[in-house]
Amino acid sequence: MSETLAAPLSSALRDGAADHLIVTIPGDGVGPDVVAAARRVLDAAGSKFGFKLAWCEILAGGCAIDAYGVAVREEDLQIADTADALLLGAVGGPKWDNPNGSVRPEQALFAFRTRYELFANLRPVTIYPELADASPLKAERLKGVDMLMVRELTGGLYFGKPSGEEVTPTGRRAVDTLPYHEDEIHRVAVIAFELARTRRKSVTSVDKANVLSTSRLWRKVVTEVGADYPDVKLEHRLVDSTAMLLATWPATFDVVVTENLFGDILSDEAAVLAGSLGMLPSASLGARRTAHGTFGLYEPIHGSAPDIAGKNLANPIGTILSAAMMLRESLGRADAAAAVEQAVANTIRMGVRTADLAPGLDAAGARTAGFTLAGTREATDAIVEQLLSLK
Repeated sequence: MSETLAAPLSSALRDGAADHLIVTIPGDGVGPDVVAAARRVLDAAGSKFGFKLAWCEILAGGCAIDAYGVAVREEDLQIADTADALLLGAVGGPKWDNPNGSVRPEQALFAFRTRYELFANLRPVTIYPELADASPLKAERLKGVDMLMVRELTGGLYFGKPSGEEVTPTGRRAVDTLPYHEDEIHRVAVIAFELARTRRKSVTSVDKANVLSTSRLWRKVVTEVGADYPDVKLEHRLVDSTAMLLATWPATFDVVVTENLFGDILSDEAAVLAGSLGMLPSASLGARRTAHGTFGLYEPIHGSAPDIAGKNLANPIGTILSAAMMLRESLGRADAAAAVEQAVANTIRMGVRTADLAPGLDAAGARTAGFTLAGTREATDAIVEQLLSLK
C-alpha cells in the first residue's frame, strides 16, 4: 500500500501537480462525514487562493481494527510520514469499547502523537454571539470569551509506566503512573507563552500542586519559563478551581496551559460554552517542520457519534475550523485560513444551524426561531458559497 499511495503523493509535489500533501484519516462514526466536508472547503480555498492539494486516505481507529486487526498499520503510518499535515475525523465507538480488549481505537491516536512527537494540543474556544442561546451559560457570562487551551499531549498519566491491572490475594488492583520530566513541561510552556504574546498576554497554568509532586514540578518549570516573558502575566491555578471558573466566568481566561489529563477534561468542559462539541477545532503540533510551517494533526474535538453517522446530521464546523488551523500552521496559508474562518462566521450569522445547535426543533420550529436547520452537506454548501464570495 505504501508503494502504491506514498509514491504518487511524493511525485505530485515533485511534478508540480500539487503544492501540499494532506493525508486524511476519516476514522469511525461521523468521521468520514465531517472530513469530507472539510476537504470540500479546503479544495474551495485552494481554488480561490491559487494552490493545489494532493489527498490520500488511510484507515485508523475502529475501522482499521475491523479491517486489519490493529488500530493503525505501520504501512499507513509510512504514508502519513509523507504528508504536510494530517486531517482526522474521529475514532472509536461503543462497538470497540471492550475494557478487556488488547486492541483499542485510541491506540491509533497515541501512535500518531508518539511517532510525530505531537506534544502540544491547541484548542481555541470562541463564542459566536449568534449562538449564545445554544450555550448552557447565560449570555452575559459568555461575553468576551476567547480562550486558547494548550494541553501537553505526550506525557503524564496516559503514557506512564507501569500501567495495568493485576489480581492480588485481597482482590483486583490497578495502577497508572503519572510522570513528567522538566523538558516536557518546558517545551509546552514555551508554546503557551509565545501564543499569549500574540493574544492578550496572559497565561493561566493549571495544576494540582497541593497534592501531586508532578504538579509541583510543573509549577516550578512554568514559573521559570515565565521569567523569560516579563510582558506576559502568569497565574497559577488549581484544576478544581479552574473547572469552577470555566463554568462561571470563562472570559477570565486567555491562554490556559496544563498537563495531559487535566487538559483532556478541562478542554471538553470549555467546549460546552460554544453550545456544541461540534463547533470546536484542535491542532496537535510538535517540533517537526514542513516546507511551509509546522507538521500537525488536525481534528474536531467531538467523538465519533455513531448514532448519526451517514445521516447528514453531523456538524462539520469543528472539522472545517480545524482545517483552517491546518492552513495557517502547517501550510503557511494564513490568508486562506482567515477566509475560511470568515466564511464560517458569515454562515452562522446567516442563521444556518445543524441539529446540535437547535435541540428539539424541526425545520418549522427553526424557522420560527429565526434560523435555518441544515444538514452536514447543506451547512458545508453554505460555507463554501460564503468562502467563494468573499472579496
